[in-house]
Amino acid sequence: MKRILTTCLATAILFSAKAQEPDKALARVRYTLTHVTDTTQRDKPKVENLLLVTGKNASVFTSYDRLNQAQNMQKQIQEQMKNQIGNGNMKIEVKSETKVPLTQEDYFFFANEHKMITKERVFNNYLVEEPAAAIDWKILKDTMSFSGVACRKATAHFKGRNWIAWFAPEIPFQSGPWKLNGLPGLIIEAYDDKKEVKYEFAGIENVKEANATDNADGEVKMAAPSGGVSSVKIMGMDISTTYLGPEIKLPANAIKTTRKELDKLKAARDKDPQGFMQAQMAANGMQGSFKTNQAPRPTGTTANKAEINNPIEIEDKK
Repeated sequence: MKRILTTCLATAILFSAKAQEPDKALARVRYTLTHVTDTTQRDKPKVENLLLVTGKNASVFTSYDRLNQAQNMQKQIQEQMKNQIGNGNMKIEVKSETKVPLTQEDYFFFANEHKMITKERVFNNYLVEEPAAAIDWKILKDTMSFSGVACRKATAHFKGRNWIAWFAPEIPFQSGPWKLNGLPGLIIEAYDDKKEVKYEFAGIENVKEANATDNADGEVKMAAPSGGVSSVKIMGMDISTTYLGPEIKLPANAIKTTRKELDKLKAARDKDPQGFMQAQMAANGMQGSFKTNQAPRPTGTTANKAEINNPIEIEDKK
């Protein structure tokens, strides 16, 4: 653990990133989220594995469970495409996981510009850019160690909750889980005072060039009939493993939009998932059919909203 901290510290000090350009990934931090999504069933919280990839200036926070699901989808597609080589009207059927990850968004944080960019996938990648919230942290004298990482305590009221965070001054990154950031050290653990939302530290590792993988967004690699390797772009599915690569970067094919316009698009998708997907494929000049075992959601709901009455971000009572 000391070697990891020393390497992160030395690299972070030496590395200088340009605004919103790809930032060198220095460390991957894993968290376990425990979230009481339904206050009528406090004994049945949702649990999810999450991943923070951080560099000197930029970081990205994503669902590790969703990343693993994407890799499984990629394998399904590869196998079906392999069996349909030469077929001009491919039919791809994806069996999605029964467990829907709580975290559907990816959060890019740029410390120098104090900017937050949220990425959501609604057939295409969409980016919503906004200033990062200025969190009024109060740093206390309390100290604690998490898996050998020495931390200090900080508190703040943010997005409707009273947060307690433990950060590591020895790891000079300003990022943390979810939208929590701005402390002089990596946020190792954080939870609200009611213990309804808790991000627990599950490990940290250096990013090594040797074991980094970086598949282009929406592409499936497979053996070509000629014996080489070909890449096929799959639209409408997020099967990227770029977060396991050596850089932190925004998706090259993403569409910038506003929160209002994105919400309209999500409402159309939630009303009729299969019809929405088919229409998007046709609009992009794609032939063939797409089947999913995802059922339509009740009118007026979005992903998971029907079963969440206690979201992480809540409005302050006036």
